Amino acid sequence: MEAFDLTLIWALIIGFGVIMYVLMDGFDLGVGILFPFAPDEESRDLMMNSVAPVWDGNETWLVLGGAGLLGAFPLVYSVFLPALYIGVFLMLAGLIFRGIAFEFRFKSHRNRRWWNRAFCWGSAVASFAQGVVVGAYIQGFAVEDFVYVGGPLDWLTPFSVLTGLGLMAGYALLGATWLIMKTEGTVQAWAYRLAPRLLLAVLGVFAIISVWTPFVDAGVRERWFGHLHLIWVFPVLALVCAALLWRAVSQRREGQPFIATLGLFLFTYLGLVVSKWPVIVPPDYTIWDAASDPGSQLFLLIGVLFVIPIVLAYTAWTYWVFRGKVRPGEGYH
Repeated sequence: MEAFDLTLIWALIIGFGVIMYVLMDGFDLGVGILFPFAPDEESRDLMMNSVAPVWDGNETWLVLGGAGLLGAFPLVYSVFLPALYIGVFLMLAGLIFRGIAFEFRFKSHRNRRWWNRAFCWGSAVASFAQGVVVGAYIQGFAVEDFVYVGGPLDWLTPFSVLTGLGLMAGYALLGATWLIMKTEGTVQAWAYRLAPRLLLAVLGVFAIISVWTPFVDAGVRERWFGHLHLIWVFPVLALVCAALLWRAVSQRREGQPFIATLGLFLFTYLGLVVSKWPVIVPPDYTIWDAASDPGSQLFLLIGVLFVIPIVLAYTAWTYWVFRGKVRPGEGYH
């Protein structure tokens, strides 16, 4: 198999891992962001129980995508880690805090309020850091001969802060629609009220970023506005999903809002990918520039082709086992 083919296959695998992580871990991060605004403590118990069986399995995709990126495109790490070290550290710290809170909150009574805060702030910090990383990727990096030559805080700009806040709003929307699907009564009614407001916030940020991005990256501007492309279908489909979400919430549907929100994320993600393709280290380095030796790629690919079906199988089984509504007095813990 030629190096070109292996590199392309690895780009697709890593892209698949990233979107799986965003879609599957996004809603439980969103539940954490919404945590302090819940009606009462019993509602918080239900919210946490709705994601407790699946949250740690969802993060498998983050590990898989990160490990695959290191093996297939090692030169990406030589740029991304120095450029985004603080942002990545904040993301990992947030994920650690929320993971600890999952285990300790159920067992602690005297200090439960502190674990509530750890769960909320861990989720919020991790979500914001992920959004900032996306914004920094869109902006590009100061790179010379695959060496980052910028400063430690070049990633923190008004644009990246906006993408960070936008991803927080998006994850919160995922969390609200997940709660619509998984709960009933007070929590579900509260989530129904939140979902339209969060959707408007997401669409507002989406509109600002769409206008701002062409001024941040000339390559994106040329790709989108140089002449008509089929890539315009992605924002159109994202808006269609937003309209379906609005209608499903207004009609008090239970499963459709969550599916529509997943579609909104998926088409927005695909729009970002095609905007940058095949650049993996902005502004100039492509996936082929950053690829590892073909032999290394092939060796890793053999293992990954076994791992991914297993991960998909146990993920599907977990969601099947814990399907249905979460009710008071029931839960994983």
